[in-house]
Amino acid sequence: MLAATVRVTRDLDLAEEAVQDAYERALRTWPRDGVPDRPAAWLVTVAKRTALNLLRRRRTLEAKLPLLVERGGEEDEEGDELFPDDRLRLIFICCHPALGRRAQVALTLRLVCGVVTPDVAQAFLVSEPTMAARLTRAKRKIATARIPFAVPAAEELPARLDAALAVIHLLYATGHTAPSGESLVRDELTGRALDLARMLVALLPGEREAAGLLALLLVHEARRPSRTDAEGRFLRLAEQDRRAWDQALIAQADALIVGALEAGPPGRFVLQAAIAALHAEAPSYDATDWPQILALYGELLRVWPSPVVALNRAVALAEVQGPAAGLAAVEALEEDGRLAGYRYLHSTKADLLQRLDRPTEAAAAYREALELSGNAAEQEFLGERLRALT
Repeated sequence: MLAATVRVTRDLDLAEEAVQDAYERALRTWPRDGVPDRPAAWLVTVAKRTALNLLRRRRTLEAKLPLLVERGGEEDEEGDELFPDDRLRLIFICCHPALGRRAQVALTLRLVCGVVTPDVAQAFLVSEPTMAARLTRAKRKIATARIPFAVPAAEELPARLDAALAVIHLLYATGHTAPSGESLVRDELTGRALDLARMLVALLPGEREAAGLLALLLVHEARRPSRTDAEGRFLRLAEQDRRAWDQALIAQADALIVGALEAGPPGRFVLQAAIAALHAEAPSYDATDWPQILALYGELLRVWPSPVVALNRAVALAEVQGPAAGLAAVEALEEDGRLAGYRYLHSTKADLLQRLDRPTEAAAAYREALELSGNAAEQEFLGERLRALT
C-alpha cells in the first residue's frame, strides 16, 4: 500500500499518513458494511484518494497534480517494465545515494518491509531510541533536500544495488531468527525476502552479488524445517536432521554460487553463500570442511570488515584450532565493544567456556545472552544450557 501510494504523492510522510487513514477507515466501516470483495484494492484506492485530499489541503494540488499526470504515465510504464513488484520498486527508490548507506537500509526496512523499529535497531546493533532518531533524520533529509521519489533509471540501479541487497538480506535475517516473539521464524518475512531476491536476480541477471544473495537465502531456507523439533525447541546445527534438508534448494544455490565464482572475484554475499553451502553439503557436522570455511571467513573479513563476521570466524577457528583459540578471538571482540549488546557474542563465549570446562564463567555468559534475547525459542534453548551447567 505504501509503495502504491508513494507513486501518487512522491512524498513519503504524506503517503504514510494516507495509508494509516485508510486502515483506520477500514476498521470503522468494514465491521458495519462488510469486507469488500477486493480488500487490498479498496485500501489502496482509499489511501490514494486520501493522499490527494491531503495534497489539496496543503494547497499544492494545483502545482503537483499536473506534474504527476504529465510525468506519471511515461515514468510508471518504464517503472512497470523495470520492476515487476511495487515493493522492489520502492526499495530502489528509498536507497537513494543522497542518503547514507545505513539510513538507506534502515529506512527501507522500516517503511517498505514493515520491520518494526526495535527489530531494525537490533539488526544494526544500536538502541531503539538511536534507531528512531536515525529514521527521523533520514525522513527529514528526504523532505528538506527534496529528494524525488521517482523510479531510478536502469543505469542508476548499480549505484543502489548494494543497499538493496543489504535490505533483502536483513529482512530475511529478521525473519530467519525473529528478534522477539514466540516463534523462532517469521515466515512472512523470509518468504517476502526470498521473493524479492528472486525478482532481483531476474531484473539483474548479470549481477554476481544478487545471485550470491539468492543462493545464501536458498541454503538457509533448505535447512529451515530442521531448526526446531516437533515441540518448537531450537536445535543447533550439530543436532539437526540433515535428511530433512531440501536438496533441490541446495542444488539451486550451488549452481548460482558456481556461476558467480566463474564470472569474477566474489563479493560478500557470494562468500557467505559459499560458506553456507559448505555446511549444507557436508554429510555430517563432524565431516564439515572447517579449514575451508575458516579460509572463506578470512576472505569475507577482508572484503567486508565486520565484527559479526569476525565472531563467525572465531567459531570456525575454534573448530580448526580448538576452543581456546576461538575464545581468545571472542574476548578480543568483547574488548572492542561494538558487539556488547549482541546476544550471539555472549552465547558463543559461553559455549567455548563450557567446552573448556569453565562452568562458572560459562553460566555467567549464558545469563548475559539470555538477558539480551527476546525470542522465546532462543530463551528456552539458552535456559536449558544454563540449567545444565548450574
